Amino acid sequence: MATAAHDSKLKGNGHTYRRFKDGDNEWGSMHDSIFVQDTTHKCPTYIHKTPPCQGSCPSGEDIRGWLQIVRGIEKPPVDMTMQEYAFRRSTDANPFPSMMGRVCPAPCQTGCNRNDVDDFVGINAVEQYIGDSAIAAGFKFDAPSELSGKKVAIVGGGPAGMAAAYQLRRMGHASTVFEQHPELGGMMRYGIPGYRVPRDKLGAEMQRIIDMGDITIKCNTTVGKDVSIEQLESDFDAILWTVGCWNGRGLFVDKFAETPNCVSAVDFLEAYNKGTMKYTAPRVVCVGGGDTSIDVVSVSRRIGTLANYAENAEDSATGKLAHGDVGEKVPATVTLTTLFPLDQMTAAEHEVQDALKEGVTILTQVMPKEIIFGADGRAIGLKVVECAMKGNMPQACEGGKETIIEADIIVSAIGQFGKLDGIEALNNGRNQINADALYQVPGKPGHFAAGDAVRPHLLTTAIGQASIASETINQYLRAEELKKRPKVDKHHFDLMAKLHEAGLEPAGYESSRAEDMRGTSDANYAVHNYDDRSKNVIVPSKDLFLGHFNNVARNLRTEDVPTAEEVLGHFAERMNPLPEADAVNEAKRCMSCGMCFECDNCVIYCPQTAVYRVPKKQATLGRYVATDYSKCIGCHICADVCPTGYIEMGLGE
Repeated sequence: MATAAHDSKLKGNGHTYRRFKDGDNEWGSMHDSIFVQDTTHKCPTYIHKTPPCQGSCPSGEDIRGWLQIVRGIEKPPVDMTMQEYAFRRSTDANPFPSMMGRVCPAPCQTGCNRNDVDDFVGINAVEQYIGDSAIAAGFKFDAPSELSGKKVAIVGGGPAGMAAAYQLRRMGHASTVFEQHPELGGMMRYGIPGYRVPRDKLGAEMQRIIDMGDITIKCNTTVGKDVSIEQLESDFDAILWTVGCWNGRGLFVDKFAETPNCVSAVDFLEAYNKGTMKYTAPRVVCVGGGDTSIDVVSVSRRIGTLANYAENAEDSATGKLAHGDVGEKVPATVTLTTLFPLDQMTAAEHEVQDALKEGVTILTQVMPKEIIFGADGRAIGLKVVECAMKGNMPQACEGGKETIIEADIIVSAIGQFGKLDGIEALNNGRNQINADALYQVPGKPGHFAAGDAVRPHLLTTAIGQASIASETINQYLRAEELKKRPKVDKHHFDLMAKLHEAGLEPAGYESSRAEDMRGTSDANYAVHNYDDRSKNVIVPSKDLFLGHFNNVARNLRTEDVPTAEEVLGHFAERMNPLPEADAVNEAKRCMSCGMCFECDNCVIYCPQTAVYRVPKKQATLGRYVATDYSKCIGCHICADVCPTGYIEMGLGE
């Protein structure tokens, strides 16, 4: 039996959960003993906090909110389906639920408090369901009919640029998106293969933004070449730089940069995704360990090579040569090397396992030492040596084993940086663009930046930055004072907006009786014993009553992962969506951290019947229970049995 509240992960082990240890019957501090010993004036207060899934989400989605909708706790407005309501809540922060549900590495799931019960909630799986349902139903985005008259130039049509176009249009601003590629999507289209990001669904999510109107798209247009910065400054009221990072970092070994058949993962994947590289060299070696490296090796196994391969591999991998008709293919030998143990690679675990199943050889805890050259000066192999991490840097192990991996092409997938040709004035010396906390470019009024050009990271990070940058641009265009961002800078549930939606807004204070000053339990000018701390507090698992939750297995998406013998020519989508029933059941696994999910524990266990359900006609999400001050004795049982950490003791009369 577990003997402490949170000293066990409780994953499938059948342990009894205990909030208090034996003997915990006295106050644990002098402060509590002296100043709050008499708790009879304390009453339960309903404290809205941010769940760690949302706190871990770089785009700040109200994850708990749309899970509540899918599971049926938060009801949609009249004449709106659950699917549409969940879609609208999800896309308040992120307009790409179908894409993110597939490819986001899901820091939200890593942060999920349910990890301390059994296993995280499959947030990505439910998000994919929401996104795919929205596309199937043809849901559109709403946009105000009245425009501000201001125009914003957005340089880059990837996730950050299009997310900004979406958010700005919701605020009433028109924009023009300048994209260097033939199609929109940025790294979602040209950096991730189609079996992970289906192009029809990517196109649908992009088109839905364009359909809002007053968003002009100019593809095949490179700012700094086809259009000058000065022209943008003349034609637009603000400029947002979301140019991404289209240069890949080379390996830290001698002569990598000047060796012709050593290329970057960025170029390799762009050539594949443009359709110009339809096969690769017989022997491919990729150095990395993240999701990009997995894409390189998985693509290589799928497209294979030719039995009579007779070209310079780098020509197709860098776009110099476009493949035409392809003859019979044979499998390529593909090796991935990484600095880390298999279970510590930065790529998603399931992606790593999929690559192994597909026939990729993965060498772990090795670092590149030198390129092996042939007589013609081309790489014919890569020598690696066993290594260990010292802080953030790898070091070769003394006497470590060395291995030579034969190679016809070596691909570096160890990072990216910006390609700022023609816009050098924005280069901060590191091939990136400087931006402050509000995503303004210092020293350049009217210029803003977001996405990988500011800090290479996740797609969802770029989307989150674009959302904040859009708010800053909106304030700039309206000549408003720039607002300080909250400590927990996310898209939070808004109880007042929910009460308004339900027709339950509090009455004005002037209409209330003066004698109601001592309390608000019977008054209608305030929300009774409620406090919103979501912008300051992320609720940890130790503040929950985990004993409420049973072990429930995750509803897993099925994957179409070919074996090593089946992988050649296999381009079917890898991650299959959850059926509706499974998506709903998975949403029900959410523990609703920091928000009431109507379990009735507080009502059932209150010895004074002081905690009561709000009358049905006055209830909505966040206002399911309240407290009768005249009955409450401050015993804190309700707070102890609250599974979500929503109840704390305080306030009172």
